[in-house]
Amino acid sequence: MDDFVPVHGTGVLLLIAVGAVALLLVLIMALRLHAFVALILVTLLTALAAGIPVDQAVPALLDGFGTTLASVALLVGLGAMIGKLLEVTGGAQVLADTLVSRFGEKRAPLALGVASLLFGFPIFFDAGFVVFLPIIFSVARRFGGSVLTYALPSAGAFAVMHAFVPPHPGPVGAAGILGADIGLVLVVGLVIGLPTWYVASYLFGIWAGRRTDVPVPDLLSADEPGTGGDTRTTVRTAPPRFGTVLTLLLLPLVLILLNTGLNTLATAGVVDGDTTTVGALRLLGQTPVALLITVLVALFVLGRERFGREEAESIVNSALGPVCAIILITGAGGAFGGVLRASGIGDALAQSLDALGLPAIVAAFLIATALRVAQGSATVALTTTAGLVAPVVAAQGMSGVDLALVVIAIAAGSTVLSHVNDSGFWLVGRFLGMDVRTTLRTWTVMETLIGLVGFALAFAASLVL
Repeated sequence: MDDFVPVHGTGVLLLIAVGAVALLLVLIMALRLHAFVALILVTLLTALAAGIPVDQAVPALLDGFGTTLASVALLVGLGAMIGKLLEVTGGAQVLADTLVSRFGEKRAPLALGVASLLFGFPIFFDAGFVVFLPIIFSVARRFGGSVLTYALPSAGAFAVMHAFVPPHPGPVGAAGILGADIGLVLVVGLVIGLPTWYVASYLFGIWAGRRTDVPVPDLLSADEPGTGGDTRTTVRTAPPRFGTVLTLLLLPLVLILLNTGLNTLATAGVVDGDTTTVGALRLLGQTPVALLITVLVALFVLGRERFGREEAESIVNSALGPVCAIILITGAGGAFGGVLRASGIGDALAQSLDALGLPAIVAAFLIATALRVAQGSATVALTTTAGLVAPVVAAQGMSGVDLALVVIAIAAGSTVLSHVNDSGFWLVGRFLGMDVRTTLRTWTVMETLIGLVGFALAFAASLVL
């Protein structure tokens, strides 16, 4: 597709892009078509409308789809396995209980938030929040006060990790489409995500809990940790120790940061990147390899005396099912972005933004915000926005850190204003026993704060670095 010459002018190409996004929203919101199917259909129609020859339309679609999946599928699948292994062995309960006991009663919300940040590295928002709900309710009953005081810092932690930090599909997919280094995205995501969580989730959660008294729901029994039947039927012995859980959560982070650090040192000429030793260490720190090592270590460490080979296979299999749809949606978003680039629409958008003088990081945030508000899915907003702004980013020749900051800006835009078209809105509201108005005043405000604070930090960093 490199030899394709656009057959339409800039104005027509921009109208095609607007029409494609509008059609995508209609299919998902009005017709309730699955996001994966809608994205594939709109991608194909966009290719044909932009003048890509019929015999090249499907190859262009598959090229973007395959390229994105190559960077997403391994990371998301392996990360889900780690989270599932910790969940079913009681690791989440151990993590939360230990931190609550060490932080003390007055800092119990902070302890739950920190535990959720750690557990939120490998596990998705909805799964992690549901696993932590009985723990949250138990702590709330023990210490008293509004359940929001304990639930919002935890829910916000899962939301921040899910939006900002690999191996979650949104940042991984956006990084793959934009060509950003996953290790740098991880570092930048943590550097921006942690203060964002503290301000927009923890402090807001304490404030909201004082102003809005929501009693602890009777929905779940506090003496049933883990919320899942498989947790209680699979584990045959005591749960893992706190040190074991913490080591497993930090192992992939350490390996990935090792690779990023060695890459930086090699670029600066401090170490010789061509030596066998440095090459081997960098291989261990490649994100898929780091996650694979962690899965193998978790199977060995957690599996001893807890489950047999057949149960281990069943656990990792159960982790893959829920993430398949997300992986396919992310790949479809990559296909849409690939067609936008191949057709010349991306270049037309780049020229238009350049004429407006709007920085790429600001445009990325605004586009992601609009898509998030319109259709609700953060993953769709992330991947679609990344495809739209990829040519803009490529034309400006950004550094690795700047690329990572654009990824975080897109993630921030895809987080704001969670409302009735977002499944997370209903998940949090219903589990905490809140009506729609209360959910809007608490959860929606917190998500918006997360997006605004995260973008503000990313934009400020882009001006300084």
